[in-house]
Formats: sequence, C-alpha cells, structure tokens
Amino acid sequence: MKTKISKLLLLPFFALLMFTSCQEEVVEITDPNETEAIAADSMLATLMSSASTMDGSKDNIIDNASCLSIELPVTVVVNGLEIIIDSEEDYKVIEAIFNEFEEDEDRLEIIFPITIITENHDDIVINNADELKEFVKECKGENEDDDDIECIDFKYPISFSVYDANFQVIDVIEIENDRELHKFIKRIINKEVFASLNFPVTMVLADGTEVVVNNNEELESTINEAKDACDEDDDNDYGDDDFTKERLDEYLQVCPWVVYEFKRNNQDNTAEYKEYALNFKEDGVVKMRARNGDILTGTWSTRVTDRGALLKLEFETLADFTLEWVVYDIEYGKIKLYEEGGNRIIMKKNCDVVIDITKERIENYLQECLWRVARLHVEGNDNEKDYIGTPLKFFENNVVKIRVNGEFVQGTYDILAYNDGFVLQINLDGRPDLQLEWLVTFLEPGIIKLESLGSNENKMILKRHCPDGDDDINYIGDVLVTGEWEVALYKDGDVDKTEEFFMYTIDFLESGYIKVTDPNNGIIDGNWLAYRYEGLHLGMHYGIEAPFDVLNHRWKIKEITPNRIELKDLSSTGEIERILVLEKKE
Repeated sequence: MKTKISKLLLLPFFALLMFTSCQEEVVEITDPNETEAIAADSMLATLMSSASTMDGSKDNIIDNASCLSIELPVTVVVNGLEIIIDSEEDYKVIEAIFNEFEEDEDRLEIIFPITIITENHDDIVINNADELKEFVKECKGENEDDDDIECIDFKYPISFSVYDANFQVIDVIEIENDRELHKFIKRIINKEVFASLNFPVTMVLADGTEVVVNNNEELESTINEAKDACDEDDDNDYGDDDFTKERLDEYLQVCPWVVYEFKRNNQDNTAEYKEYALNFKEDGVVKMRARNGDILTGTWSTRVTDRGALLKLEFETLADFTLEWVVYDIEYGKIKLYEEGGNRIIMKKNCDVVIDITKERIENYLQECLWRVARLHVEGNDNEKDYIGTPLKFFENNVVKIRVNGEFVQGTYDILAYNDGFVLQINLDGRPDLQLEWLVTFLEPGIIKLESLGSNENKMILKRHCPDGDDDINYIGDVLVTGEWEVALYKDGDVDKTEEFFMYTIDFLESGYIKVTDPNNGIIDGNWLAYRYEGLHLGMHYGIEAPFDVLNHRWKIKEITPNRIELKDLSSTGEIERILVLEKKE
C-alpha cells in the first residue's frame, strides 16, 4: 500500500513520522514543509500575538482607552441618568444621550468597583477612578499606532501540536478564542513550549471575508497584508461615524451591497427586499438587482451635515428606497441607514454577488462542478439530510445526474425565464422535493439560493463542490478508500454508545458508495462525500437502518491519519455534541 500525503491538513508532519515509524508497511511521504514549528523570536510569533491582543477600542466612549476594556455589566451615570451597560449594543445608548442636546456638557461617571481586561487578557479589579486613570495613562492616544492588529482575526477553534526535544508530538492543544491564543503564543515566545500550528487555518478579514491559509509562510503574509487594511477606530467616539464624504463615497463603490433588513414607515419589509443588491457607480448611478433578476436604475448622492452623513437614493419605480437616509453606523462590511418614522436599511458588502443574472450565467455556474444540497426546506420540513453524500452534476443538453450509492441517476433540468425571474426546473425520479419551480434569488461563485415560485417558505441552497485540485480533499479520499473501517468510538453527549456498532465493517468506495456489513453478513447501503466548507467535512448517509441511521450527518473532520479518523458534530455555538472515531481494521 502507498499513501501519498500532500499538504496534510490537520496533523503536523512530525506526528505522521512518529505514527508511521511503528508500521510494517512502507508509506511514501511527500514532505509537507508547511507544518513548521513556530520560532520564539520569529516575526510570525509576533504577528500572531498582535492579532490576538485584546482590542479595547469598542468601549472607548466609557474609558477613553484602546488598550483596555471594561468587563460587562457595568453601571454608569450619563448626564445624570444611571444606566446599566450589559452588552456592546448599549454603547449606542450612551451616544444617544450624548447627542440629545448639542449645547450641553456631556459627562459620564463609572460606578466602581469594576473589572478591566488588559491588552494581554489579564483581569484586574479597579476600585476607583484614580486607579483607572493610571492604567489609561499606559495606553496610546486616539488613533496612535499600537501593536494591536484589529483588521484580521483567527476563526476558532484552531489547534497546536506540542513537541518534545526530539520532535515527538506530546500533546495537541485546542484554542477557542483570542485570550487562549495570546496566552499560548506568550509561552512560545518565552520558550516554555515548542509547537506548530495545525493547518489549514481560516482567517477573517475586517470586512468579513474569509481566507484559508495552509502554512506558516502564507499565514505570516496574510496577516502582514491585512494588518493596516482597515480603520481600527481607536478614537473615543462610539462606532465609526467619523468618516468624510470622500471616504463614504469610496466605501459605497468598492463592491455591491446586499439588503439584509428593511423597514419603511414602521413596516417590516425585509421579506420583500432581502437580498436585493445595489451597485453604486462613480457617476452617481445606482443599479439595483431585484430578487427576480430585474435591474432597476436610480441615482445616489451623499453629503455630510450636522446630522451626520446622508445617503440620498432616488428610484422612479421604487418608492420604498427613495429617501435621504442617515448613515448612522458603518461596521466592517456593513452599513446601517435610518430615517425618522421607522425607516431602516441594513446592507452587507458582497464583492462576489452578480447584479446581472442571465440564463447563460446560471447555466455556466451549474455546469462548473458538482453541487451539494446544503439546504432544502419544503412544506415545513428540512429535507437536506436526505441529500448528504449525494451531489448533483449538471451537464449540457439539459441533463442532470444525482450520485446515489455510487451510481449517477439521470434526469433533466431547464432554466426558464418567467416574469418573476429565472426558474430552475429539476426532474429526477424519486426526488419529488426537488421537482418544484425554483426561482433563482441569489447567485455568486460557489452558492445558488432558490425559492419555490409562489412561496418563499420553500427554499433550497446549492453549494459548489470542486474536489479537483484540492490536495486535502484528495488525501481524505485516498485514506478512506484504502482498507476497511470500524467504529472505534461513538459518543453522544456524555453517553458512550460504541457497543451498538460492534463487529460492523465499513467500506468506503471511490465511487461515493458506503458498504456496511453487519455481524450476520447483511448489507447497509450508504453515501459519502468529503468536502470543504469552513473547514473539512465528511458527509455520510446510511438511510433509515439502525444503528447507522444516527450517523447521517455532515461531520467536521477533527483529525485524520492513514489509520484513524476523528469526527465531531458541533452545535451552532461551536460546542461538541457528538464524537465519532473510525479506525482501520487490521
């Protein structure tokens, strides 16, 4: 047996050496030089420390200090009014009180004792204003350069492999937040531990864009390029309303903007306008793409007044948007607009969104790669689990195929132009929940969103799957199809249910078919698909036959070696709900 390892994703190279040294078989290894140990005095260690430094600028309206933050809840007296601040949203309450009257002198008093969090994530109890002033003095002034990098963040969890002096892995440390990362990097810098970061790692830019990095060199370059690419907003005002007209104009034009919330005259019209896309042009023209694909043309202009920045929109056939809106908040990748009388728009930047949807563009997108059914909500039921491991493939000449039990079942599809927009029709035997008239509401590289014609309650989301050229996905496939597997551990919460899978044999075939043999030589059919989406996943579906029906899930791949795969089911908050470990049978 030969297993080729290229750019291995989750375990460092040294762990593989340790593992393979005790195997009888010869394993051919392509040296993955991306998994390097982090040197204590390296630039990468410094950048990681700065990127995980506590950002104290969010509550500057209270403490006037960007290098520390006050732990919530905290009680303050603002212009004589006592209020409890228990969330970041409450900072807006302070600003609203400050802005109520232009001629008054704004005063804020903190009720002590409080706990502050330093830039090194240390918690310190402060008993009075004089003690707080001493810590504030240590901070840089407004908008001065500091070591804190706020324009890029790690997407957690991440993990490190810790080595001994002989480069043997002695521990794997999982990191859940900036505090844990900052403390761990400090141990590396102080030469208390010798460790490497386990790749791939996802980084989140200030505008919400995610970047996957695969080695130390890419990580250092990505942080370096992003560290000065945003306004860190290290002034003592709340939010980011200290922009100029020129800066606002430039920000609006950089990419299309997608509507995520819309209210007009106290009427919530979000369902009507959500995912409308606006493209602001340099000549004062704004193009809007409705969900049905219609393109509406209007005008836009900005000005800065005593009320703040104003954005004026005018459309002949779209009165709801036609208004001069106050730009009351700009966050990274997001703009919030309002006007008195219950009018509000929240828009998010999306540089990939397509304003001009055409039949040809939809067809070209569909035919590029395989497509996973990531969501399928029909008549009140979520049916996407039925499509785990069964991707769709769209071909020319209106042919569509779905992969089931390793074989492609053929059907037809068509793109039709209706008054409401472009509609995708899919006809596949045995798949009635796909056979609706699906209106294309959102189109961008990698994702297509659809709603059934006449009902926005039925929704489908297709996500592109392009395994060719992805070394990590190919490696997972190579590992799975080599040999037979068994369930070594299945833990649901705190309950160990491994015994339920005793003596079952799992065989992953290259075609995407799973063959499970039970102790009495019965067969359970299944489907599998390894894919990348915010990390690496293994989707498995075994139908309704116990005990494997409980494994129908898109599992997060936590760790993989040629003889062992550790999978986790994470909740929406990132907590581990189930653990599944598969091991190669001898």
